[in-house]
Amino acid sequence: MYLVLIIITIILCVLLGLIVLIQNPKGGGLASNFSGSSQLMGVQKTGDFLEKGTWVLAISIMVLSLIINVSVKGGAQKSEDPQLMEQIKKASKPSATPATAPLNTPATPTPTQKKP
Repeated sequence: MYLVLIIITIILCVLLGLIVLIQNPKGGGLASNFSGSSQLMGVQKTGDFLEKGTWVLAISIMVLSLIINVSVKGGAQKSEDPQLMEQIKKASKPSATPATAPLNTPATPTPTQKKP
């Protein structure tokens, strides 16, 4: 399902890029080639069609991006390697502090301690 959504999104992105490249920033573009008034799709109709196509593709890409984000559970694949899982468990457990020395040790050595 995830791969199908990604492929559809890539196809829609390519189509959106093509439609944007066809358009002229000043409203001409593909419509400027049809200067005759007897054309089936005149200048205004072609511009409207390309503009609506741009909006539809942009909105569908946004919706598909949200669907893809929701469909991915956890964001990463689960590992089946038992050694790796054991290392993760060991790393996630907090280690106990060593109780070799008391917290309030004097700065000067006591007579029973050896000087280094």
